[in-house]
Amino acid sequence: MHNFRELNVWQKSRILYKDIYLLSKRFPKEEIFGVTSQMRRCAHSIASNIAEGCGRNTNKELCRFLDIANGSAFELESDLILCQDIEFISEDELTILEDKVKEIQRMIYSLKKSKE
Repeated sequence: MHNFRELNVWQKSRILYKDIYLLSKRFPKEEIFGVTSQMRRCAHSIASNIAEGCGRNTNKELCRFLDIANGSAFELESDLILCQDIEFISEDELTILEDKVKEIQRMIYSLKKSKE
């Protein structure tokens, strides 16, 4: 087992979740069950799956949860692009958040490779 709290990737995922939560508070109220909910679930899933994987007994299981976390990171990246397309977020906001998501994707990939 690993201590997820010590992982930089989990710490960055936690910050990203807060960023997404605060950003999505600005979205139109009719989107509360649409893109708002979806983006929050994606961001939550990244951190949660990293933590859950760390609680598993084998590196193989950890890697499986890292794959799930990475899938959620890619889904969130897509949602951010779509939100910029419909002008819920600016290009600058997209760039900042996309950079954070891509960094987390790389970190998840590196962590997974180190455990295989």
